[in-house]
Amino acid sequence: MRKTLTILAFAAALPAGTALADDDCFVPMADWQPRSAVEALALEKGWTVRRIKIDDGCYEVDGTDAAGKAIEVKLHPGTLQPVEFEYEEEKEHGKGRDRKPESD
Repeated sequence: MRKTLTILAFAAALPAGTALADDDCFVPMADWQPRSAVEALALEKGWTVRRIKIDDGCYEVDGTDAAGKAIEVKLHPGTLQPVEFEYEEEKEHGKGRDRKPESD
């Protein structure tokens, strides 16, 4: 009986733990910062914005950083805090992009 309860407790906790590791944003639209605030943040950080779109409920900024490196940044729409930050590099043979996470 104890083994069964342990397995059930583990199974019940597993989806909750998986959801916490997700990089999706779940914020009501009424609580979102305006797109102009995303543009102002990018300007403040020295980013050049190529495109701002919505992905997985987050703002996603495609552009370059102050050093000219291609970046893709997911921002929480309510706080504008980075959820994910990636440097992008062109593949050697032309089309497509390899995405490399920012190293600390």
